[in-house]
Amino acid sequence: MSRILCAWSPTWAIANWRRRAGAAEQPDAPLPPFALVETVKQARRLAAVSREAMALGLHAGQKATDAAALVPDLVTADAEPEADAEALRALVDWCVRFSPAVAADAPDGLFLDISGVSHLWGGEAGMLADFRARLADNGLPFRLAIADTPGAAWALAHYGPDGTIASPGWQGELLRPLPPQALRLDPDAAAQIQRLGLRRVGQLMEIARAPLGRRFGRATLERLDQALGRSAEALAFRRPATPWVARLAFFEPISAPEDMARVTEDVTARLCARLEREGRGGRRFEIAFHRVDGKTPSLAVGLSLAGRDARRIARLLQPRLETVDPGFGIESVTICAYAVEAVSGRQARLDAGQDPAVEDGLAPLVDRLVNRLGPTRVFRARPRESHVPELSVGRDLPLETPTAETPPWDRETPRPVRLFRQPEPLEAVIALTPDDPPSQFRWRGRVHRVRRAEGPERIAREWWKQDIGDVSVRHVRDYYRVEDTGGGRFWLFRSGLYQPDEPARWWLHGLFP
Repeated sequence: MSRILCAWSPTWAIANWRRRAGAAEQPDAPLPPFALVETVKQARRLAAVSREAMALGLHAGQKATDAAALVPDLVTADAEPEADAEALRALVDWCVRFSPAVAADAPDGLFLDISGVSHLWGGEAGMLADFRARLADNGLPFRLAIADTPGAAWALAHYGPDGTIASPGWQGELLRPLPPQALRLDPDAAAQIQRLGLRRVGQLMEIARAPLGRRFGRATLERLDQALGRSAEALAFRRPATPWVARLAFFEPISAPEDMARVTEDVTARLCARLEREGRGGRRFEIAFHRVDGKTPSLAVGLSLAGRDARRIARLLQPRLETVDPGFGIESVTICAYAVEAVSGRQARLDAGQDPAVEDGLAPLVDRLVNRLGPTRVFRARPRESHVPELSVGRDLPLETPTAETPPWDRETPRPVRLFRQPEPLEAVIALTPDDPPSQFRWRGRVHRVRRAEGPERIAREWWKQDIGDVSVRHVRDYYRVEDTGGGRFWLFRSGLYQPDEPARWWLHGLFP
């Protein structure tokens, strides 16, 4: 069962302004009443107000001229929605220390999927307390709630008691006394519900579904079902959601390279031990270093086969630790596993003559190459159904098992091991007749004299995939396999059919071993 933490700041913009104004450095300094102002339909209105301004009777949506008349010493500034959105994105990245799955709820909230991670703080209550304390230390006042669904968590954070933790399966009872606006209804539907005298969500739950949908629209039913868990609600997480997380927190921040290498091993071993208990393995691991200044540099490595060998994963991560800037210190570290799948246990070999498993030999080498060179630089060639050379070879993962639908290699028409992405032009080509292979050619400034040749093999473009007007004999290629006097073997072709009034054009397309 999923568990969602919703955080909402009714004074998000004001808190952001207080930080910019230096209130975080002087929390005891008295602040004047303050408000952010925006232009709405050619009228200047208050977008957000501080607690001091709220105590004097000001509220969001009020005209700026009326607010200035009521509070002459009101300090105002233009609202900056772009800056607030950027600050919210930064906060989402900061929240990765609590959960890898964090989604922004613009403009003033966010969701955390804490399924399977709250035990790292001793339970949901401990996690909520730590989350609140860290937000407060940064001058960010938030209301928090935990429930089974995003809708219920949002409703409790906005309209329920602050810090509510709904027991699994019991969010419905906590939603009953809340106003209908807690369901995130359309404003017109919410106003109509209010006019009919319905003041609580529990009253909507008691109405039959068919009349409720006809009167207030299908969206009202959907919001009610999402809050109660009857239908799923997809959240746009900044990172993929995963329950496979391990965390280490430190009594004192660390920054030394040897300390970072050691904690990388420790947190990886903790996660891999859990994967082993569950009979699972991951294909991608991401480690995040949470600095004291709120920034979170991270590293990611991938495995060609799902695995859980802690030493092997740590050895892939450690060479890249020098790229991580610890800043003023790292206070905690988390690691997440993605693309987790079942991995059967394999007995260690008892017979020294037994063939080694792939995991013991090729896979570690492939993993080192992939993580050093990049995920697209190491691949396995796969035949495809096409006679055009450029289209007859695809790319698979290095250790991916071929499926039954994968066509076999055609042994009657061998292809070069190295096929150029773009054929390279040849110069000074000498051929006795138009249909003969070249006896000499120059490539990259060097002259090659041909000793042996085989061909031609005529290949044309797949004309049935084009408009009939684009079909031309210029797209026909005559390929030859040739060997020069130095033992080099080349795959070259003449483009187009022979025409007396046009010189032949020759190209080199690949190299044989």
